[in-house]
Amino acid sequence: MFPARVKAVLGPTNTGKTHLAITRMLAHASGIIGFPLRLLARENYDRMVAAKGARYVALITGEEKIVPPEAKWFACTVEAMPLDRRVEFVAVDEIQLCADADRGHVFTDRLLNARGLVETMFLGAETVRPLLQRLVPQAEVETRPRLSQLSYAGPAKLTRLPPRSAVVAFSAGEVYAIAEAIRRRRGGCAVVMGRLSPRTRNAQVALYQNREVDFLVATDAIGMGLNMDVDHVAFASLQKFDGHRPRPLTAQEAAQIAGRAGRGMRDGTFGSTAESPPLPPEMVEKIEGHQFETLTTLAWRNSALDMTSVDSLLDSLSMPPPVPGLARGNDATDHITLAHLSREQEIRKLAQGRARVRLLWETCQIPDFRKLADDSHTRLCGRIFGHLVKEGHLPPDWVGQQIAGCARIEGDIDTLMTRLAAIRVWAFIAARGDWLRDAQRYQNEARQAEDMVSDALHERLTARFVDRRAAHLIRRLDDTAEELLSAVTREGQVVVEGHRVGHVTGFMFEPDAAAGNEDERKLVLRAARRALQSEMPKRVTDLETASDDAFALLPNHHITWNGDEVARLRPGPTPDKPLIEPLASEFIDGAQRERIRARLAAWIEAMIKRDFASLDVVEAKAAEDNTLRGPAFRLREYLGLVPGGTEAEVNPELRQKLKAIGIRAGRFALYIPEVLKPKPMALRAQLWALKADCDVPAVPGGGLVSVPPPEGWPEGFAETMGWVQAGPVLLRLDVAERVAGELGHLTRRAPAMLPPDVASRLGVKADILPAVLQVLGFRLLPAEPLAEDVFGPPGPAMVSARREDRGPRFRRPGGRPDGQRDQHRGPRPERGPRPDRPQRPRDDAPAPAEGEAVAAEAAGPRPERGPRPPRFTGKDGAPRFTGKGGPRPPRPDRDDGPRRDRRPPRDDRNEGRSYSFSGPKEKGPDPDSPFAVLARLKLDKG
Repeated sequence: MFPARVKAVLGPTNTGKTHLAITRMLAHASGIIGFPLRLLARENYDRMVAAKGARYVALITGEEKIVPPEAKWFACTVEAMPLDRRVEFVAVDEIQLCADADRGHVFTDRLLNARGLVETMFLGAETVRPLLQRLVPQAEVETRPRLSQLSYAGPAKLTRLPPRSAVVAFSAGEVYAIAEAIRRRRGGCAVVMGRLSPRTRNAQVALYQNREVDFLVATDAIGMGLNMDVDHVAFASLQKFDGHRPRPLTAQEAAQIAGRAGRGMRDGTFGSTAESPPLPPEMVEKIEGHQFETLTTLAWRNSALDMTSVDSLLDSLSMPPPVPGLARGNDATDHITLAHLSREQEIRKLAQGRARVRLLWETCQIPDFRKLADDSHTRLCGRIFGHLVKEGHLPPDWVGQQIAGCARIEGDIDTLMTRLAAIRVWAFIAARGDWLRDAQRYQNEARQAEDMVSDALHERLTARFVDRRAAHLIRRLDDTAEELLSAVTREGQVVVEGHRVGHVTGFMFEPDAAAGNEDERKLVLRAARRALQSEMPKRVTDLETASDDAFALLPNHHITWNGDEVARLRPGPTPDKPLIEPLASEFIDGAQRERIRARLAAWIEAMIKRDFASLDVVEAKAAEDNTLRGPAFRLREYLGLVPGGTEAEVNPELRQKLKAIGIRAGRFALYIPEVLKPKPMALRAQLWALKADCDVPAVPGGGLVSVPPPEGWPEGFAETMGWVQAGPVLLRLDVAERVAGELGHLTRRAPAMLPPDVASRLGVKADILPAVLQVLGFRLLPAEPLAEDVFGPPGPAMVSARREDRGPRFRRPGGRPDGQRDQHRGPRPERGPRPDRPQRPRDDAPAPAEGEAVAAEAAGPRPERGPRPPRFTGKDGAPRFTGKGGPRPPRPDRDDGPRRDRRPPRDDRNEGRSYSFSGPKEKGPDPDSPFAVLARLKLDKG
């Protein structure tokens, strides 16, 4: 029997090493090949399936297992290679990764221990040759030359990159920024990153391979053998973050990436672009000549682990390398997770015995694809270990919920990538058939969730970074020998070769449908874009220097500039701080959008400050008194008007302080009168509708006191805008407060005559006045007729406060609600009836008439007072009275009792009196005056 053959095929990229290994493996009866990336394993799995059929080819990665019963050939990631399976052929690709500080120990273990029954092959760069020959002395080394030439093309701008170029960046932010720039200037690009799922990556590569786009933006993931038709590789940066710190690229790493240019016998070029400096000459020389420093050490970690206890396992993981040329690399994620869990006493109690320790180690080997930079991954591993020890399997409901929570397709690109990473973790867990009772079910659910999110991610990437129409037009225009003339007129018309092809509205281009046939339109539209590249910066500058009068707000919250919509309002953190979002346009970049946003933000801020200047004044005055800061802060939150009565919250002293600084604490709202003016009211309506996510309702014009409730007003809009719902009409807040306050003053003790001008002041008709007064807290009483005489018209209408409203909402002048007494005072002593005053009706007494009841309620008992001394006295101390008619003699019918005893009952005091607002008094004789009584006596005698 022949001994097993070990062979190393080394050389630069594009030497056909991987193709050779797959061909050799398929020539054997069985085989396993390990790849450094899941993407690469999937790509070559598809090639093997095409050659041998799906029933004989298996795919094993951490997250994905497709193993048919008759599988003979296996495509795997290096970490997932099933080394316990005996096969004729074993191969490991990119074996130079043995030197990687993070993953190198896995490749080194395969180099030392992975062997096929018949043949073993290691593929990689020449840099690993010395160490490989020392560690595997029986290995045959074969060097293969590159099939095509790779040359340096120097730096180039993004706009000057040749078609079929790949731009390489080293962070997601750089990839997005470059892809956005290429979309704007070159029509679009495909995006490839290591975080993408195979499904998303294949869909993006298909865009590029099918020539829907001519550019590819990728991370260094393309350096690991991904095969695409790339003619030029451009480095957008020469530094990368290796998981621990930023560091410069090595010449070997740069050559691995640059070698993706040129396939087969087609030559390729490489260079730099964007903000990257040119490649150093010594690096260029090494890449072109494929001459690099050899590796001096390989990363190593002990694979003969001691499972007797947790501490023994940790000690065996920390053992030093056994031979020279090997060195311990960075602690891997599984080692770090085990170290953290070993500090928990509960975990240590469960991890007793070899089987439990081995199970703990297997749970710690769950990959941390999410990389959340916290202890969430450690806690997940600990929880899984606890379930497996206590229950023997993972709870099905919990696993199902976790997978279902990741299977959502809403969100942006980063959100979907985060979900993909979480799905990969659960796909890895579901791939462990011994951890789940129905593992196949959860593997299918994880695969379906990954496919859904992958498709959504591909759509987001394509929508954001690909303009198919522009890409096609660019290609056609690049094929056109002559340059098409194009320009933009002052009126915004875009003219190409003397023909109008569209017009510019704001920062948007609207093509004209009558621009010629389809082929002509494609060319002229591309030429129009060239004209707009110089036009849009001018327009941005014009907008920045425009006066405030050039901007306006529309009811749909869009902002116009000279009549053209350029941005929209979005709700901000507070109502007075809305956000500005410029309308999307392919002709302005991020910096220009920010300039537009800043100018419009300054305009809206100035408008709010101008229209709500009273708020600033009130806040400045309120700052001097702590009791006023709270109401002022609430007014700022509500833009000067807080709906709702204030009687229960604001005492008379505070109300006077508020009034002194310009705030009204009324029956219906806390407000600043200045904000009820038309301009502040219109702006408040705009900001209210913005927060409510609706169009701005129409606001009544200035000068109106009452209006019928408009149709279509949203709930709460009237109160916020300063209108009080009063029966069938809406009353302006300040008018309703003023009239209600004056009526409340008139009726504070007893019913009073209704002032004749109430209806006109409220702007309502007489027939709806009772309903309006009812809402304001008052009611009309039936008039009592006066005695019939020559002056005998019917009695005037009376008004009183509604009985049900005289509760805690209405307070006495001292600040206490009616019917309440201070807690520190005892009960009021009972007093007997007074012979000179009518008694108040009791609860068990017969009900009086409506008018009498209201008057009796309003007229409470008053404390007795002694005789009031005369205001003026003579020299001798005797009373002296003065007036227009000279000294008045004392009235003969006046006694010396207390003044209160001489007053008529409260119900009689209001008869004959007249109350009115500040309007003109009515002319005519007073029927109760002495002169009118004397005139009637004369008439009777006559």
